[in-house]
Amino acid sequence: MKPLKEKISITIDSDLLPELKAEAEKDDRSLSQFINLILRKYMKEKKEEC
Repeated sequence: MKPLKEKISITIDSDLLPELKAEAEKDDRSLSQFINLILRKYMKEKKEEC
């Protein structure tokens, strides 16, 4: 079963957005998918630190 999704609004620094978009495109992902991937990786690393 796929995880449920929720829409949110966030504010991203203007210098970071083009970099995120470019990396998402290189990875053949939407910006939303790419940000989710980054956040999941970050959260996994934080859990492993404990």
